[in-house]
Amino acid sequence: MTKETLEDLSQHYKESVPADLREAKRFDWYLDEVYDDPRIARNAHQRVADMFDYYGTEYDEDAGVVEYLMASEDPLHDGENTFYGREVHESIHEFVNKVKSGARGLGPEKRIKLLLGPVGSGKSHFDWMVRRYFEDYTMSDEGRMYTFRWTNLCDIVRDQDPADDTVVSPMSQDPLVLLPQEQRDRVLERLNDELDAPYTVRNEQSLDPASEFYMDRLLAHYDDDLKAVLDNHVEIVRLVASENKRQCIETFEPKDKKNQDETELTGDVNYSKIAIYGESDPRAFDYSGAFCNANRGLFSGEELLKLQREFLYDFLHASQEQTIKPKNNPRIDIDQVIVGRTNMPEYRDKKGDEKMEAFNDRTKRIDFPYVLEYSEEAEIYRKMLRNADVPDMHIEPHAMEMAGLFGVLTRITEPNGENVTLVQKAKAYNGEIDEADDIDVKKLREEGEQNADIAEGMDGVSARFIGDEIAEAIMDATHRDRAYLSPLSVFTHFERNLENHGSIPEENVDRYHRYLELVREEYKERAIEDVRHALAYDVDEIQRQGEKYMDHVMAYIDDATVTDELTGREQEPDETFLRSVEEKLEIPSDRKDDFRQEVSNWVSRRAREGEGFDPQDNDRLRRALERKLWEDKKHNINFSALVSANELDDDERSAWVDALIEQGYSREGAQEVLEFAGAEVAKSELEG
Repeated sequence: MTKETLEDLSQHYKESVPADLREAKRFDWYLDEVYDDPRIARNAHQRVADMFDYYGTEYDEDAGVVEYLMASEDPLHDGENTFYGREVHESIHEFVNKVKSGARGLGPEKRIKLLLGPVGSGKSHFDWMVRRYFEDYTMSDEGRMYTFRWTNLCDIVRDQDPADDTVVSPMSQDPLVLLPQEQRDRVLERLNDELDAPYTVRNEQSLDPASEFYMDRLLAHYDDDLKAVLDNHVEIVRLVASENKRQCIETFEPKDKKNQDETELTGDVNYSKIAIYGESDPRAFDYSGAFCNANRGLFSGEELLKLQREFLYDFLHASQEQTIKPKNNPRIDIDQVIVGRTNMPEYRDKKGDEKMEAFNDRTKRIDFPYVLEYSEEAEIYRKMLRNADVPDMHIEPHAMEMAGLFGVLTRITEPNGENVTLVQKAKAYNGEIDEADDIDVKKLREEGEQNADIAEGMDGVSARFIGDEIAEAIMDATHRDRAYLSPLSVFTHFERNLENHGSIPEENVDRYHRYLELVREEYKERAIEDVRHALAYDVDEIQRQGEKYMDHVMAYIDDATVTDELTGREQEPDETFLRSVEEKLEIPSDRKDDFRQEVSNWVSRRAREGEGFDPQDNDRLRRALERKLWEDKKHNINFSALVSANELDDDERSAWVDALIEQGYSREGAQEVLEFAGAEVAKSELEG
């Protein structure tokens, strides 16, 4: 990698910032710009709505949900902050829909978007992501916005402090606000005629009190010549959102709830200016409140419901009327997307409080649950490992998935009736249930929502807890000079620490231990499958048997004959052979036609796409063929050697270990799973 010189770094920085970031323009320039591109004058909801589409969207057909690439791929940070899970992406889509509805003036623009979820569900991280992407979006040409500053004030306003000769718009308002409403409406009418967007650009804001003061003084001086005021005393400047600068983005965190002061939200008197201007002068007001700083962008309230009830009243005006009313000062119009976050205990406390009715009515709740697909949950842990300096550690097959399965079991509700077990329900949510299984996933989800306190996935063990235990297991393995992490070692850390974790209620511990045993059993079954695969697997034989199966299926569907490989004679499809494969998936005879048509359609679809037949690419067919191959070859396996290591030939063991390595195991991990599951395989076959 070549060295980056200071000149290179400087040039790279210069290219990363907007070209007009430091330029001051005239008002008539801005008017021409908004005529050419009316989106420049969007309000906060419209700009945030467009931001999500700007970074791209895609439709996940399997999950049936729109995914926004800023969340599903995180292009700004090379995927470091991607979100996983159908439920989470549904929540993000719901959030975006509310913002887009607000962009059209349908009502949500006057509501607080309240992200509700358990600890560690990712709601705070999503809020953080929205703020980061909004900063980036306003740096782009598509997301650009402008504000204004007053100049040469001391020339006209005689009592103006020389230090305030140039004053930036205290609320970072859009320059169109400088136009009186009647004239502004004429401009907006023209803009909306040219606007290609699903919304209408509106602006009925008043100038902030300080700017109103300057406008009145200057208009009086120039005999109400608005053009003279704007030409001589207004400069248009580029506005870029920055949380660090408290510019168009503000985060508000409750401090001491007994000493909360509304000025933290609405601003306060600027005591350094009182001696110059007087207490009632609007120039002596400090626009440093959170709502002031968030204007034109995003207000983010952390643990919003921990605030005192009286303190929340300011949010009523901010959301519904889109104004704030500082003490002893005129009202101030605001334009921002107000996002709040809260955890479950605070929400339950406030939900039944009749005195909170007005606040609740101005809130749009967006549930942000835990992930309920354990394969997606496993991706969260893999992301955690990718983003960390992990020791040279081999993660064994099933380790992340089984950790994810445990997490999901604690989050989903027990299914009604006895036809579906909790593990089967988790598999159904993960998309693993075969069509032949009598499980209605939609019905399971409906039952889950009905049986849950608020919604399914809103309680249970967090990904944060599981990730911490995986990290502990990795470090423990490192101290023991073990270069692999197996599901068994992860289970051990779960078992040790369930009772000691502060976020897990004591009354849930026994139930979680029971779920952990279910996960152990599930892993045992998978380990047994892996060992069987290692003992008998033959890629070429799987391909040959798969091709034979499909030849006979096609002949069966077309009511045709098959050419016998040995004799060359035409014969009827071999029903005995077909059923020997299908029975390995427990497909009953009355459902065989459905399965055969399913695989036939799959083969035809691949042929149309120019792809050849490979049974490895069809999960159900692959499993059926593997199980049949096991039945055909198991008679030649020395099972007694698996039970007793003394009878096991080193070459034989080495071959089995190598086969497991091909499945993704490390050598040490392969030896462990052979000891763990090999004896189980042998016993079941010897006893059978």
